[in-house]
Amino acid sequence: MVHQTSPSYSILIRVEIENRIGMFARLATVISGAGGDLGSVDIVRVEKGKIIRDVTVNARDAAHEKEIVQAIRGIEGLKVLKVMDQTFSVHQGGKIEVHNKVPVRDRSDLSKVYTPGVARVCMDIHANTEHAWRYTIKGNSVAVVTDGTAVLGLGDIGPEAAMPVMEGKSMLFKEFAGIDAFPIALSTKDPEEIINTVKNIAPAFGGINLEDISAPRCFEIEMRLRKMLDIPVFHDDQHGTAVVVLAAIINVGRLMKKEIRNFRVVIAGAGAAGMANANMLSAYGIRDIIVCDREGAIYKGRKKDMNPYKTSLAKRTNPNKIKGTVSQALSGAHIFIGLSGPNVITGDDVRKMVKRPIVFALANPEPEIYPEDARPLVSVLATGRSDYPNQINNVLGFPGIFRGLLDVHARGVNEEVKLAAAGAIARTIKDDELHEDYIIPSIFDRTVAASVAHAVAEVARKTGLARH
Repeated sequence: MVHQTSPSYSILIRVEIENRIGMFARLATVISGAGGDLGSVDIVRVEKGKIIRDVTVNARDAAHEKEIVQAIRGIEGLKVLKVMDQTFSVHQGGKIEVHNKVPVRDRSDLSKVYTPGVARVCMDIHANTEHAWRYTIKGNSVAVVTDGTAVLGLGDIGPEAAMPVMEGKSMLFKEFAGIDAFPIALSTKDPEEIINTVKNIAPAFGGINLEDISAPRCFEIEMRLRKMLDIPVFHDDQHGTAVVVLAAIINVGRLMKKEIRNFRVVIAGAGAAGMANANMLSAYGIRDIIVCDREGAIYKGRKKDMNPYKTSLAKRTNPNKIKGTVSQALSGAHIFIGLSGPNVITGDDVRKMVKRPIVFALANPEPEIYPEDARPLVSVLATGRSDYPNQINNVLGFPGIFRGLLDVHARGVNEEVKLAAAGAIARTIKDDELHEDYIIPSIFDRTVAASVAHAVAEVARKTGLARH
């Protein structure tokens, strides 16, 4: 199976071409023949008898990038001058920076934003700590905290290597909700040190977004910080994913005109996202949920490879005590949710499910089953990737969730907030707009974050989380 090209493997190739008829056509033909997707073409300059062009090409993966360049090098009358990976280029020097909100043009400005004028504001906050929400960045700031132990599908790659993801997360907070987010990568894996560090930096922030911290450590870290702090603590790998998945499943029910609470759901992956999704679907009212890990289905009484979190989960899921592999668990299932890794299920496994089932293959960048293999067998397919329809992306959730919580100076976050966020995302799509390839709004739909923020703020007020 040949998989499609992706903008995440986009290369810019600077070539020197002899200025004669048919040369560019040969270049385009070679790129196409090598399986590349030709994008923009720009003339850099024209020299005597030569044209320098920048050609953008999308490939399937890093190896395919090299194949395309090698094929281009074989064209007579053409020289490759430079090859730039566009993804690496956008990370050059980091992706975020800090800007002042007010100018410092003269002594008058300086005396207000810094000494001596700033002392009056400091003493006001000293007398009334709550004024920090008004007179500092606290009211619009989130710390994005990681230890680099569970980055994307890459695993434990360390805090430095996690920074590009944390910067990207911070960009999305700003882009979609106007929130100032700060990436904080910690050089410790010790839960106690992580908890104490976050506790000690918390006064500067209105919310804490835990990110890419491995399970089961992440559960204890989040639980204890929620008890310690009077601001929202939200592990997005758990709850952000669960919110968006629930929104998509709600819309599947609307599209199919079926009661999703009667569906059997199989979840592959018992890490942070898998457990949170099981808990969220259960809170919504779906009872027949089977969670599978490397040892197969988790059920009450299982002994092998269990921990207190799996034991607790087993009491609330798998009511029929299904045992065996994920393949066996899929027999008769309505929905598969993949939150694990590549190539976990096959087309034959999908055929064991009900006729025309729902498959969410969300592992990123390599899904549990490739969309090309699943598409002919399912009624609705969703992935975690941007190059296929129905992308389940946390950016639909966390910007609006934190926007709503910050707007009311929330003391924390609860289950009602998450359910409200899922409902708001789902309702962004009207009944007559729903389609098999459109069960979840685009991440670029600017109405989503505002709708989620409004719903979250309302529930925060009703459930006593709001300070005002």
